[in-house]
Amino acid sequence: MKREGGFTLTELLAVIGILGVLAAVAIPQFLQYRAKGFDARAKMDLCNVATAEEAYYADYEIYLPCDQSSCTSLLPTMRGIPSPGVTLKITTPFATASNFTGTSKHSSSNTTFAWNSANGGLQP
Repeated sequence: MKREGGFTLTELLAVIGILGVLAAVAIPQFLQYRAKGFDARAKMDLCNVATAEEAYYADYEIYLPCDQSSCTSLLPTMRGIPSPGVTLKITTPFATASNFTGTSKHSSSNTTFAWNSANGGLQP
C-alpha cells in the first residue's frame, strides 16, 4: 500500500486558528494606523495653509478667507492643498482681518483640527 503525503484535518484547523488570531490582532492595528495617516494629512494641510496665510499677511497685511475650492486660487503657493478627502476652511472675523481661524478634517476620520492665529496657532 502506497502512503500519500498531506495534511491532516487537525493540522489544517490549527493553521486556520493561528491565522485567525493573527488577523484579529493585525486588522485593528492597521485601521488605527490608517486613521492616524488621515489625521496627519488633515493637520498638515491646515498647517501649510496657515503658513501661506502668514506669508500673504507679511506682503499685504491682510488674511484671506478661503475654503477648499478657493484656497489654491487665493494663495498661489498652495497647489495640491487640500489633499484629497480633506475639508479645509479659513475664516476671518472681518474684511480687514488681522487674524484668522481655520479648520480641517479628513472624510475618513472623526478628528477636526482647529487653528487660531490670535491664540498661537494649532489648538488642542
